[in-house]
Amino acid sequence: MDMNQWIAELKRSRVKKALPILSFPGVQIIGKTVDQLIRDAGLQADCMKAIADKYPTLAAVSLMDLSVEAECFGSTVRFSEDEVPTVVGSIVRTPEDVAQLQVPGLDKGRAAVYIKAIRKAKEQIADRPVLAGVIGPFSLAGRLLDMTEIMVCCMDEPEMAHQLLEKATAFIIKYAQGFKDAGADGIVLAEPAAGLLSPGFNAEFSVPYVKQVVDALQDAGFIVVYHNCGPYTVQQIGDILHTGARMYHFGNAIDLGDMKPHIPEDVLFSGNVAPAEQFRNGTPESTREATEELLGKCGPCMNFIPSSGCDIPPMARFENIDAFFAAVEQYYC
Repeated sequence: MDMNQWIAELKRSRVKKALPILSFPGVQIIGKTVDQLIRDAGLQADCMKAIADKYPTLAAVSLMDLSVEAECFGSTVRFSEDEVPTVVGSIVRTPEDVAQLQVPGLDKGRAAVYIKAIRKAKEQIADRPVLAGVIGPFSLAGRLLDMTEIMVCCMDEPEMAHQLLEKATAFIIKYAQGFKDAGADGIVLAEPAAGLLSPGFNAEFSVPYVKQVVDALQDAGFIVVYHNCGPYTVQQIGDILHTGARMYHFGNAIDLGDMKPHIPEDVLFSGNVAPAEQFRNGTPESTREATEELLGKCGPCMNFIPSSGCDIPPMARFENIDAFFAAVEQYYC
């Protein structure tokens, strides 16, 4: 797929399709548990296809399981039948640990399962782009070291932080290249931990490494969608735009009305109906109202794509998801 043309058409079109980060709720359609899903490429593809059949999404997005990359490095992961896996503890603590840390191959952990799932999904979904989910460099480093410790490390031992980020970035590029080789049309690069950084630290410890990923992978047939759901993204946006990603996706920790003036008219931005508050725990009425409020602020922008604020939880209520899509359709009709 010519993704440059796809992006250009999105910018020109007055009527926008929604691009929620919507994949895990498909377990409810196919009758499987999250634990079964994250271990089986065929089930992941089936889950993506079930969502694509049910909703007119702008693109099909794979599972946003941000434990995969850390697990490949050797991190311990906590699994659950109905919740997304989470990383437990840390595997590096000292500069010596970081120096000895090896960048894993794609035969480690569940990386090969997720890459195979994209290949299978591309065989089943031909009417829209297929995007794979990948963690961002700073967010991966935080899982390997511990989020509190990586913040301290940036201040007290910046050389250690940079060395860890270099290794995290090397693996992310390798993993994303696996998705690209499998036929993915792009990735959603989730860098939520960077949203906790000051603008200066974000510019030093996240942006250059995200740019490495973008520069290594993005071309006419493959795009990078940058995601950050942190509370300081408005203050960081000037540097974030230097990553060169083709689309920027923001979480509901910020008001997109505040972000809008900072986004150039030729740059796509997206977000940000609250995943837990609305899609999981809201009502159809509250989800519709939240979507309408968002569209009232950003819908007139030709470069805006309506979305969820982050990954929609597995047990989200379909009546709320229905209300979101109905509100988007009604706004653009």
